[in-house]
This record gives sequence, structure tokens and C-alpha cells, in this order.
Amino acid sequence: MVPPVAVRWVFFPVTTDALDRARALLESRFGHAAFRPGQERAVASILEGRDTLVILPTGGGKSLCYQVPALVLDGLTVVLSPLISLMKDQVDQLTARGIPATFINSSLGAAEISNRLGQVTRGEIKLLYVAPERFDAGGAGDRIAAAGVSLLAVDEAHCISEWGHDFRPSYRRVREIRERLGAPPTVALTATATPEVRRDIAHSLGLREPEVIVTGFDRPNLRWHVIRTKNDAEKDGTLAHLLERHVGAAIVYASTRKTVDRVAARLGRAGLRAAAYHAGLDDEHRRDVQESFMRGDVRVIVATNAFGMGIDKRDVRLVVHHAMPGSLEAYYQEAGRAGRDGATADCVLLHAFQDRFTHEFFIRGAHPERSVVEAVYAAACRRADADGLVDGDVAALAASAAGKVSDREADSAVRILVTAGAMHHGVGSTSAARVRLLATPDRIKQELGGEENIERDLLRALWRQSRGGVADGAIVDLGALPPGLGDPFALTERLDALEQRQFLVWSRVGEGLVVTDQKAPLTRWSIDWASLDRRRQSELAQLEVMQKYAYTERCRRSYVLRHFGDPAATPTCAQCDNCLHLAHEAVRDEPASGTAAKPRKKAPTRSKADDDAPLDDAAQSLLDRLRALRSELARSGSVPAYVVFPDRTLRAMALARPRTPGALADLHGVGPAKMEKFGEAFLSVIREG
Repeated sequence: MVPPVAVRWVFFPVTTDALDRARALLESRFGHAAFRPGQERAVASILEGRDTLVILPTGGGKSLCYQVPALVLDGLTVVLSPLISLMKDQVDQLTARGIPATFINSSLGAAEISNRLGQVTRGEIKLLYVAPERFDAGGAGDRIAAAGVSLLAVDEAHCISEWGHDFRPSYRRVREIRERLGAPPTVALTATATPEVRRDIAHSLGLREPEVIVTGFDRPNLRWHVIRTKNDAEKDGTLAHLLERHVGAAIVYASTRKTVDRVAARLGRAGLRAAAYHAGLDDEHRRDVQESFMRGDVRVIVATNAFGMGIDKRDVRLVVHHAMPGSLEAYYQEAGRAGRDGATADCVLLHAFQDRFTHEFFIRGAHPERSVVEAVYAAACRRADADGLVDGDVAALAASAAGKVSDREADSAVRILVTAGAMHHGVGSTSAARVRLLATPDRIKQELGGEENIERDLLRALWRQSRGGVADGAIVDLGALPPGLGDPFALTERLDALEQRQFLVWSRVGEGLVVTDQKAPLTRWSIDWASLDRRRQSELAQLEVMQKYAYTERCRRSYVLRHFGDPAATPTCAQCDNCLHLAHEAVRDEPASGTAAKPRKKAPTRSKADDDAPLDDAAQSLLDRLRALRSELARSGSVPAYVVFPDRTLRAMALARPRTPGALADLHGVGPAKMEKFGEAFLSVIREG
């Protein structure tokens, strides 16, 4: 059990020369005449050299708790921050005030990072914002440590805790980073942390008798509402109705990029100035959307939960959650971006009962049971050759594992096995490649004809070296090919190009998942099953707390405050729909055409036998081409292959050979989203025969 950390709810100002300087800087640099509740005690604690844990509500001014001491203290203040947008926003505000600050993150090139680290080394920077992952890149950690760090600030510190709502593995290394920096005084800051999360943060960071400052979580200006809906159509209609009735800026949080795009488009058709924001957009587009929202050119921003952390837009009048978050901590922090100016604002959760199932699916997929990991390991050992190379991808492992194992569970199980050392990713040979020819001689002659065609010459060289074996799949020595075909790098590019055009499929010998020791039982490898189980149960418990918030008939404000251990909780309030006796009703969205959508034909029943149905030569050839297309789409989208389609769905395509969108959509595993994104590409391959 993590040792308890005392919480001080009553504060006693400490007057020192340093604190007087801090008050003067607060006014001269930041324009505030006095500190807010909790800020002065945090600043005093930091200036005394104490480790400090600060929990202030969203809009409570957490950043000033370390920015002001950074200007008083000699040396550098390092701020660990989880998001690029948060770093940029903070640094922009500081530099606008004439405070020397900068950041280093993945948005910068190596030369620019080196330049900024040079500024740090020369003592030209007071505040450096950096993500934990950057400490191992290019010796950045050593250069930062050599500059002399007087204060380490850990922003959004709930990311450290395995109990927190935004668990981030790299944040578990912060204690190691702190030691590398010389163990400077450390301040950890967050807006949402239960007593257990606070204890875990202090323990994980190794804080030394920390001063823990909690000012309370109550936001008296926020009103809390839940509107129960049956489906997305009711959510969309209710959302449009809410935005038409409310005046001012609004944030709408949706769970997936696709939903963000769809909802933003729906609101645009309704005449609302709305824009989408998610990680699928390029950096410049996201920056433009964020700045348009901050300026007021865009009234409504529809976003995934990556938006808003550390963004100081004070006049947001409405925050709507299109789907239930996975924890009350996440919901409270995101909803708390409303009304940061102190004026009245509304926080609305659109809740459908099935929202819970989506979260459960992802939780169990991310943290599989021990039996699932054992089944995947056994399947990998069965599918491995003499060198341990596993035949097939993660989807194939899922399909061949004992019991019912999803692709997502198999992917997580492989990650656990790789971490434990039971498996690893083979890099493959630099010259030996496994090649299987897909195209017919007629197609090669037709599409690669002409006097000089190096791709045709490469295919001929592969055929000759393998004595025709590439027709069924053969191992070839790329180093033994004629020198006129190019060096190994050029050959790799040409093979990739031929694979993308579905002339062949290829892989390096030894490339892929490798079982370290096929004869070793899983018990040989050190896997912390208790920790995995604890993590899964923690997230399920957090989900249960969130679900109960949606269904409580008592005071919602009190429910939230009691969860965070805030003594300000009272039985009733005048800030939630339950205490105000408001009976919200969902509003169903109507199809844009004004006509009802046609019902989709029910997909035919599918049996396990379909997965094992034998493939003739034509079906096998088609399956190879479908897999090649899947590999291309997965690479271009930077996603695992099974995210496009799992193996069993490709087998179904090869057997059924659907030629129309309707026929393809009837196959198991082809939902509306995948049909829209990938359907036509796969139909084109099938139609080619």
C-alpha cells in the first residue's frame, strides 16, 4: 500500500524576502495584484526548497505556482509537459511577457533542438518545457543536467499515477529523470487527483515529505447536466439543439476522430461555426483551428480529449461530451474548461448506456487476462519455425489462439510478451528475402513492357535465381542479383513499389515476431501479473464511478466533490439538473435528405467453418493480393494490419469475391466505417480477378 500523504486544507502565509520578490514579479510580469487561494502557499513552499504537490481546479492558476518561483530562483526550471500544444501555448504566453522560455519536442528538427539546448547551456533560458521522452534523444538529458536545474515542475502530474485517468508510461520514468537532473526540488501539479492518486504521485516521484496543497475542487459557476440518449442520432440532434440555445464559445468532446469529423460537419450544415480538432490533422491545420477558436472566429470546436489541456480560453460557456469518458477525473478536467472566467457555464454529458461497453472493450483489450496472454504465447510457439519466426501477423495469432481472443487483445499480449523478453521483433536479413509472385506473365508483359524497364528486369532476375520458385514463394539472395538492378536500398524500394502495385509480396527472412525460446514455458519470463490485473481492475472501477455519475438521481456536484475527498460537498446544490429538477429530453437528429435511411440487409450468419474453409489456387492468389493491399494501407496509415481488416475477413473476401459495396458490407468484419474508408480499394482488387 502506498504510504499516506497528509493534506493541508488551511494555509498559513510565510513572509520572506524571496516571497516579497515573488509578489512583485506576479504584478510586474503577470499583471496580478495578488495570488489566488493556494498559489501563495505553493510558491512559498517551492522557495523554501520543499517538494510540493499542488492540486488546483482547472482555471485555478497552476502554472503560476512554478513560473513565478522560476524567476526568483537562480538557474533553470525544467517543466515536464505531456502535449505539444500545451508547451507552445505556455511558451508563447511567457515570451510575450518578456520571460525567456522555450520548449523541445518532436515538432522540431535536430538542428533546432540543438540550438535551443545551446541557449539552455549558455544560461539564456529560465523555463524549459520538455516531454519525458525527449531526455533520451541526442544526449538532451545530459545537456540539460549540465546546465544546472534549480526546479523541476511536473505538469499534469496525474499522468504519473497508474491510478490516474491519463496514465502515460513515459511519465513513470520521471523519478529516474529527476535523479539524472541532480534531484532538484520538485513540484507536481494537476487539477484532478483523488487521495489515492495523490499518494501514488508522491510515492512514484519519491517526493521528500512534500507539502501537499489542495484548495478544493468546487467550481461554483459550473452547472452540471446529463441527458440520456439512445444512440448517435439522438446525441447529434440534442447537441445541435443545445448549441442553438446557448450563446458563446463551446467545446464538444467526442471519443474518436471519425466522430469528431462527422459531428463537426453536421454542425456546419446547421449553420454553426464549427471546426474539427484531432491528432489525424497535420500540425499546421490543428494550430490554425486552435488559433481560430481562441480568436473567436470559430464558435464551436469539436475535438478528441487531446484538445484543451493547458489552453487558456476563459470564456467557454458550454462543454458537451458526446460520449461518456472512461473516468470521472477525465470528465471533471475536460468539463472544467468551461467558465474559467468565473461566469456561469454549463457542462453537459450526452449519455447512452452502450457507451460503457465501448470502454470495457478497450480496457480488456489493452489489459488482457493472464489466460489470453498464455493462449497467444502458445499460439506463437506453435506457429514459429525452427528459428522462432512466427508465421503470420497478430491477427493470425488471435485467430489461432485457444479460446476467443480479439485482435486487440492479441496485440496487447504480444506487447506484454515482448516487454518480458519472451518474444522480440526480428529485424530480418539484409539480403535474404522471401518473395511470392502475384502477377501473371501476361500482366507483366502488358504493364511492364517496353525496351527498358528495371522493374521487369528485377522480376526476371528473381525468377531466374529461384528457377521459377517465386511463383509459389521462394527465398532469394538480393545480394546475388545483377549489379545493374541497384544497391540493396534501391532494391528494397523497387520491391516495395512492386508490392504496392500487387505484382508480388515480399518480406525479409527473419523479419517479424520471433519467439525467443520455443521450448521455454511462459513461467520462465518475468511478467507482473498482479500489476496487470490491478491496472485493469483500476480502469474498470473508474468506469463504474463515471457510470454511476451518469445515473445518480442525487446532487451531481456533491457526487464529484465526495469522489475527490473535498469537504465542501453538501447534500444539495443549485447547480445540477437533479437539484434544479430539470427533465432533459433527447432530440433525435433527422437525416439530411429528409427521408428515412433504408434499412440494411442483415448479414448472413457466419460459422467457424468459414474460417477454416480450404482455398483453391485462385482464392489463395486473391488472398495474397488482398494482404498486399492491406500492408500498403497499414503502412500509409501507420497502423497495425489488423486495424484495416483481420485475416479472417480477407479470407472471407477471397472466398465470396464480392463485387458490389452491398455484398462486401455483408461480410463479417466490414462495418460502415471500414466500408467507407477501405471498401472501394479492396473491391478494385477483387474485380481484377
